[in-house]
Amino acid sequence: MARATDDLEMSQLLARRGAEMAAVFMIGDGILGLLHPRRHVALWQERALGAEALVAPFVDRPGRRRAYAVLQIAAGIALAARQRSR
Repeated sequence: MARATDDLEMSQLLARRGAEMAAVFMIGDGILGLLHPRRHVALWQERALGAEALVAPFVDRPGRRRAYAVLQIAAGIALAARQRSR
């Protein structure tokens, strides 16, 4: 029984860490998109292992990328705020 509890606690810890890492990525990517939308989109426009489709709506639309960046940062902060150490 103790083993099952340990496994569950480890799974929960890994899930919290994964969520925290996703939040950090969202916040960082959002900040880059907010500050340098054209450069950030251009980096992922070609030969980016499938990311091209994700950035296509933002090509030549820095305002749209900035608006998305604000949402991305807010979502990352909200996700991080939900994580607890235990």
